[in-house]
Amino acid sequence: MKTPMVVAAAVAALSMAAAGCATQAGDHAETDAPAARAKPDYRATGVIAKSLPEIAEALRLGEITAEALTADYVARIEAIDRAGPRLQSVIAVNPDALKDARASDARRAAGKPLGPLEGVPILLKDNVESADNMATTAGALALKDNVTRRDSPLVAGLRAQGAIILGKTNLSQWANFRDDLSMSGWSALGGQVKNPHMLDRNPCGSSSGSGAAVAASLAAGAVGTETNGSISCPSTVNGVVGFKPTVGLVSQQYIVPISASQDTAGPMTKTVKGAAMMLNAMATGEARSDYVAALDAGALKGARIGVARFGQVRTLRSSRSSTRR
Repeated sequence: MKTPMVVAAAVAALSMAAAGCATQAGDHAETDAPAARAKPDYRATGVIAKSLPEIAEALRLGEITAEALTADYVARIEAIDRAGPRLQSVIAVNPDALKDARASDARRAAGKPLGPLEGVPILLKDNVESADNMATTAGALALKDNVTRRDSPLVAGLRAQGAIILGKTNLSQWANFRDDLSMSGWSALGGQVKNPHMLDRNPCGSSSGSGAAVAASLAAGAVGTETNGSISCPSTVNGVVGFKPTVGLVSQQYIVPISASQDTAGPMTKTVKGAAMMLNAMATGEARSDYVAALDAGALKGARIGVARFGQVRTLRSSRSSTRR
């Protein structure tokens, strides 16, 4: 079993390959200039490219409204998740997200924000129930109409701090609890999630949709779930921060289950502080604390980091063996 951990990695600028435009019949060769072959640039810009704490601050300062921010994320999902490179990291967009964002703007205008996440759009892994008009499917056709109209406690906690539930993310079907050799990041409803940094690379783990969506700036943060590596692995390979809390700190209620002794939901976002902000809202257990206040920039001073070199050697040998075959 993978050790639960915070996986923090610098988020590289999103740059994905796309096919160039084909030259039409009859065009002269000299018109096939580099500009005509230029590939689209899918990197995020503006507020949506920022981290969750920066987005929350921009909302607080009135630099952007929750409605405009939510609309920008919905447009980006359409542009690169449903079209373009087709990341397929989002199964469903909340049809009421813009309405909820307008309500958030109204609360802020009245001087009554609910909390630090007021107006911040968050995606949920599609095994977590929410009271929105969206099914909770675990990626399976059998649950495609499973609209429960109830919030899991973690979602209620996010809403209580003002978060906007933007939609549901794709996942390994049934959170990968179906076969030892099942495809990571594939579901019958959502198709295959792609790693936004390298489209043909494994997005890893059943929370791959949440990891890819955060890396591609499709939401300020996302909720993942882990039984055995399903937050830590997609966070690692997609270059984001993921945290598996101690089991019981975040309620398992109304989440499609695997193991009562191992299952937990956790935050996935671009920075450690963003993950702490989400966990403050999601945690319901008696041991919950103020995780943002507890952050210490010097906490890792003097720490030693181990590198499993043997894993790299084994991978290299496996690659060479495959080449010989």
